[in-house]
Amino acid sequence: MSQYQAFTVELADNIAHVQINRPDKINAMNAAFWSEIVDIFQWIDDTDEARVVVLSGAGKHFSSGIDLMMLAAVANDLGKDVGRNARLLRRKILQLQASFNAVDNCRKPVLAAIQGYCLGGAIDLISACDMRYAAEDAQFSIKEIDIGMAADVGTLQRLPRIIGDGMLRELAYTGRTFGADEARSIGLVNRVYSDTASLLDGVMGIAREIAAKSPIAVTGTKEMISYMRDHRIDDGLEYVATWNAAMLQSTDLRVAMAAHMSKQKPEFLD
Repeated sequence: MSQYQAFTVELADNIAHVQINRPDKINAMNAAFWSEIVDIFQWIDDTDEARVVVLSGAGKHFSSGIDLMMLAAVANDLGKDVGRNARLLRRKILQLQASFNAVDNCRKPVLAAIQGYCLGGAIDLISACDMRYAAEDAQFSIKEIDIGMAADVGTLQRLPRIIGDGMLRELAYTGRTFGADEARSIGLVNRVYSDTASLLDGVMGIAREIAAKSPIAVTGTKEMISYMRDHRIDDGLEYVATWNAAMLQSTDLRVAMAAHMSKQKPEFLD
């Protein structure tokens, strides 16, 4: 693993803990953040020992979203020609989208542990995760509307499938702040914990449970669920039949069945 400016990354017990590490800047997403997250999730995808990911933020807050200094730097690159400005902005937006696509497309389950602020770009980030969990002090806001723009890094595309169309529209149009209990009630987070310590303990416990399962089965399950976002049921059934025609030949199936019969805990290869 490399050393990162915006993150710390640890791998233990088959769990990759990826932590945004700019607590003095409320974990704002600077230029290093956007490039490093792609490298980190590529490494996770390529490392069989990493079976599940926990994504968190250091300090009191998960993240305040995109660093405004980075936005100012982009604005400084704009010139007088509208066409060339549009070309530059489109290229930059697609680069940022690719950063969170790397999270969404990761073969391993990604669990977000959220405390304090989760604003703007941070909503885009957690929308790309498999599951989300929050401390009681968590505060969420699709903040882009308040700075005169439409969210453009995944919130408006991914959240309708998580919280529903109508609720997304209310939150995106108003930009209002809502807390952990409301986030739980609308399905944005799976569970709420009393504080940050219990949040991390709880999420790590869920991660350990997933990491103990067959990595072949977990990857296949994530692939099928993700596939069904954009396909019909009959397409999904055809795909899983083709997928499992290969994957059911894995030794994991025999290991799991033997462990079940003997009431032992299975041990799977990476």
